[in-house]
Amino acid sequence: MKTGKHILVVGAGPGGLTAGMLLAHRGCRVTIVEKQDRVGGRTSEVNLGEFSFDLGPTFLHQKFTLDEMFAETGRRSDDYLDFVALKPMTRLSWGDTSLNTYTDTALMAEEVERVFPGSRDGFLRYMNHHADKFRAIFRCLQEPYQTLSSYLRPKLLRALPYVATTRSVCDILGDYFTDDRLKLAFTFQAKYLGMSPWHCPGLFSILSYIEYRFGIFHVRGGLNRISHAMAKVFTELGGQLRLNCPVQELLFDGSRMTGALLASGERLAADAVVVNADYGHAATHLFGERNLTESAMRQRRFSCSTFMLYLGVDKIYPDQAHHHILFADNYRANVEDIQSERRVSDDMSIYIRNSCINDPHVAPPGQSGLYILVPTINTRHGFDWRQNQEEYADKVLRRIEERTSMKDLRQHIIARRIITPAAWESDCPIFLGATFNLAHTLRQMLYLRPHNRLQGFANCYLVGGGTHPGSGLPTIFESGRISANLICQQLGMPYHTVDLAKEMLRSA
Repeated sequence: MKTGKHILVVGAGPGGLTAGMLLAHRGCRVTIVEKQDRVGGRTSEVNLGEFSFDLGPTFLHQKFTLDEMFAETGRRSDDYLDFVALKPMTRLSWGDTSLNTYTDTALMAEEVERVFPGSRDGFLRYMNHHADKFRAIFRCLQEPYQTLSSYLRPKLLRALPYVATTRSVCDILGDYFTDDRLKLAFTFQAKYLGMSPWHCPGLFSILSYIEYRFGIFHVRGGLNRISHAMAKVFTELGGQLRLNCPVQELLFDGSRMTGALLASGERLAADAVVVNADYGHAATHLFGERNLTESAMRQRRFSCSTFMLYLGVDKIYPDQAHHHILFADNYRANVEDIQSERRVSDDMSIYIRNSCINDPHVAPPGQSGLYILVPTINTRHGFDWRQNQEEYADKVLRRIEERTSMKDLRQHIIARRIITPAAWESDCPIFLGATFNLAHTLRQMLYLRPHNRLQGFANCYLVGGGTHPGSGLPTIFESGRISANLICQQLGMPYHTVDLAKEMLRSA
């Protein structure tokens, strides 16, 4: 039953689309405005001729969270999307040593023992202990933290020993493994948070457990198809999606958000506003006289950025893994360079996605689209990427040719696009080009992260990586649901949630 209440969602990224389709299903009149000509935000599609790439995320883990969002609207994600469970999930390489990762615990234990003899028991202990940790922490990430009293919830109190530790992810992994390379196989997931595993809070050691327990999925056509599917559900439910519709300024009366002024001059009134823009950019540009200053925003800790290459190649490399990570020779020094926010590493780590081996929809027959990501510094200190991007791209490609079987890669590139940290900042726009948003330090988590209902406003809500629970697709979906629930509570609207994770927690 429609309530007549109008909810305005600014931005058609995965967080905004999640909130939009849930609120439309629950009876609200919902409008999503998106400045681009396509949905998805950082999860949108990049086209180079007949080649299709994901702009940003390429790993889908914790699929059951996405399934829940569709189930809450009475739908099945599998009816809208073609999922592929990857086996192996990822290939990890340190020089001449490579480890394939699997969601089958017995198979993964065998692979760990094959590559790192004597490490099987450590892996099995890790999986056993982290099942308990996952069960303790997971529910805490589904709740908002609007007040300090939120810390007194029984769920969080039970999880406190895992959350309040000063140990890093790397410290935790030292309890299970002695080989530094093997530790990296269980800590590189900190890249989803844009952080160093030597500084990332220890609670995030559950990220690798989630992958190795529940798997990684590809979506045929690319993960950008998720946003298209959500937009389809949203419009099926009566939601209005307006593309090419940038917001100039959010409007408010005292502490109450009243709507938005569009760049076209049109004003949209709303009973509540959901902001899905990059947090740093939105807070410094969209709130008019209540904008934060850039200098104030710069006082916060931000994640790293990424140097991106999207390559159309006129051949297929069938022996290359779907996901392949080449670690820097001195990974810790590489990470320290990134954390310095000043030095661009020549000894870089490189992620390569070769999805055409599992997906015929992303490149013409006999050809492939390679997605290449290099974690690097954000733009805080003004490194000149325009001057250096070509030289750096060549360094990246040379390293790939040297360390994989793609020895002739540069000879077969027929289409190419580069996105530097400076381009992330100017074109998206993303504050400081920090593609993983605010850093996930203990001082920027839970209550100390920008709240789902934005402080200072009675009816303005945040979704996306800049609010709780944080970066990564599943947590961004969750941010959309948390804000949708808060809006319904504020408006006195009943709503029904679906808990598919219950069985996952039981079986963890």
